Amino acid sequence: MHHPEFPTIAFLCATLILLPLPWHWRAANVATLSIIVWLFVLNVIYGVDAVIWANNAEIVIPVWCDITTKIIVGGNFALPAACLCICIHLEQVSSLRAARTTLPEKRRRQIIEALMCFGLPAVFMALHYIVQGHRFDIIEDFGCRPAIYASVPALILMWVVPLFLATLALGFAGCALMHFIQRRASFAKHLNSQAGLTTARYLRLIMMAVVEMVIGIAFTGYTVWFNSANLQSWTGWADVHWHFSQIAQYPTILLPQMFLRTYTVLWWMVPVATLTFVAFFAFGEDAVNEYKACFSWIASKILRLKPRRPSAKSRHTSSLPVAW
Repeated sequence: MHHPEFPTIAFLCATLILLPLPWHWRAANVATLSIIVWLFVLNVIYGVDAVIWANNAEIVIPVWCDITTKIIVGGNFALPAACLCICIHLEQVSSLRAARTTLPEKRRRQIIEALMCFGLPAVFMALHYIVQGHRFDIIEDFGCRPAIYASVPALILMWVVPLFLATLALGFAGCALMHFIQRRASFAKHLNSQAGLTTARYLRLIMMAVVEMVIGIAFTGYTVWFNSANLQSWTGWADVHWHFSQIAQYPTILLPQMFLRTYTVLWWMVPVATLTFVAFFAFGEDAVNEYKACFSWIASKILRLKPRRPSAKSRHTSSLPVAW
């Protein structure tokens, strides 16, 4: 097994990404929830593939590959789309033009974010067929990967659009940070009145989106550079989709080292994005409070330990709800 660490890392990341799920679920943050869902599914796919196709490139579960390769394509659009939604919302609530969010407005925003984070990736999963030269690829140790006919249409559909979304997200993040710098004195009160956010949560969301987009631009830019050197001419629909039912198999012994290094680098994109998200949200104040609540439930319901009576200070202390 050339990469024995792949299954462990993938399944560990799939577990870690679920840590921030409870409080984001209660806050109904569609964009952040979509990041959790997409990264969880992608890590599970990577882990299963690394187990099934360790040291082989055999055709084992074709239907699994048909489904997961489309999900991998969708994931390339989902993360920048979700970060763009986060940055747009944070720019709006931090600006002077924002009014207090009403329940209908919040529901409308949730619908738009759901369309952006799940509908848009689904559209490009379907559009992938345009540049899908054959059914899919199987790469030893990596598993199933989407088949893409490297051409100018593929560059535009599969890679330029995610780059555009990521760049747009960085632009809105810059505007949001500018609002913070310009109005530092009254910023916390303004955020609380507009969206129930604290300054710490606001900055954590912005920095997470910025770091995720910088990582995404770096990996996508590397993909564009790698595929640009091997672009083929678009010779027509019939020629590109000729022998579409083919399943290409690539044992590592037949692949040049450059290709193997590229596949390895791109494989790490999902774990790196996952660990970045976990670093921002699994160790903050919200996470610590959630862990305390979980341990208290285990102690009282399973271990049958009597809870300690809260002090007078703790009885009069309340935390700000996440309402954005």
